[in-house]
Amino acid sequence: MTDLHHRLDGPEGAPVMMLSNSLGTALDMWDEPLPALARHFRVLRYDQRGHGRSPAPPGPYTIAELAGDALGLLDRLGLERVSFCGTSLGGMTGMWLAINAPERVERLALCCTSAHLPPRENWTDRAATVRAQGIEAVAEAQLERWFTPALARFRPELVERRRRTLLATPPEGYAGCCEAIGSHDLRAELGSIRAPTLVLAAADDPATPPEHGRLIAEAVDGARFVMLKGARHLAAVERTEEFVRAVLGHLTVRASA
Repeated sequence: MTDLHHRLDGPEGAPVMMLSNSLGTALDMWDEPLPALARHFRVLRYDQRGHGRSPAPPGPYTIAELAGDALGLLDRLGLERVSFCGTSLGGMTGMWLAINAPERVERLALCCTSAHLPPRENWTDRAATVRAQGIEAVAEAQLERWFTPALARFRPELVERRRRTLLATPPEGYAGCCEAIGSHDLRAELGSIRAPTLVLAAADDPATPPEHGRLIAEAVDGARFVMLKGARHLAAVERTEEFVRAVLGHLTVRASA
């Protein structure tokens, strides 16, 4: 288990919402939606192992290990049950938790993620490239998957912040998480998820195309599927207002019922 770097924002005593970052990002990927989310929740952000300020033990990693890190953080903070929102790798972590530790997940929001993302060789090859040549070897391709050209033109400072975080990611941490994604397959277990689930997909996402989100939503009883237009893989950053509206509508439904 890895001791994760984390931050808590929002009012003490509010329900806790845990945010889990994607491959190549850190907890600052949530900076844009954070102010709106923290008006309703005590927001727990953390860096996945191998990212940001969390340690990067030797890989390969598994999604079960990443989820175990998240459970360890909840235990250290004395949090029995949270709502969980994850993007991409973070969404894979959330699915594993909802399947294997259902008592810890109140509600689940999954953004631009997949229950299975083959072929495995793509991930092992990317891991090998990063170990041999560094993050710089994959950075431009990653940024193209993350953001539309329109965002790069009109919000270059936002893209540049994400570029800096990506380039600061330890190569071993990035590679280990690539290998976790490559071995990830929860398709047969999705039907056991009982937490109320929202699945968001981005219409222009080349990394986890919308059909991956639809598969999850169709497999989880009662899940709701929402398409975010005009965005690629980091839709939570590129379409913050729409993301926040959908997630808060899902996570606060009991409070308004």
